[in-house]
Amino acid sequence: MDITIGTLAKRAKVNLQTLRYYERCGLLAPARRAVSGYRLYNEESLRLLKFIRHAQAYGFSLKEIQSLLRLKLLSPADCRQARRKVEAKVVQIGKKIESMERMAKSLKRMAEECRRQGGRGSCPILSRLYGGGHENEKA
Repeated sequence: MDITIGTLAKRAKVNLQTLRYYERCGLLAPARRAVSGYRLYNEESLRLLKFIRHAQAYGFSLKEIQSLLRLKLLSPADCRQARRKVEAKVVQIGKKIESMERMAKSLKRMAEECRRQGGRGSCPILSRLYGGGHENEKA
């Protein structure tokens, strides 16, 4: 069953420009072109789009998704490779969480410093963001 890019976008609940971007990135290609030149897609295109969106929801980049798409569903070797990619993503997410927690802690300290100052003198938050007058902290 052939569907247009607009119909595919609606069925996948994805912006039309997103589909075009996926095409430019090489993640999605029309199943075929109509005589008129219109891109035509099929159910496999919809399945592929769902894969891309689910992988993005788990934090995979488009480049990482491209490599996941090369893996075969019924291949034990590819399944092991997918597991390694997921394990690496877990580590990456853990590092991001740690970084965000440090950032939140630093922001809380800046807010508390601002409260203690009570509006006297220069704003410690803005001063820190401008990089002057206060000890620079790594977020």
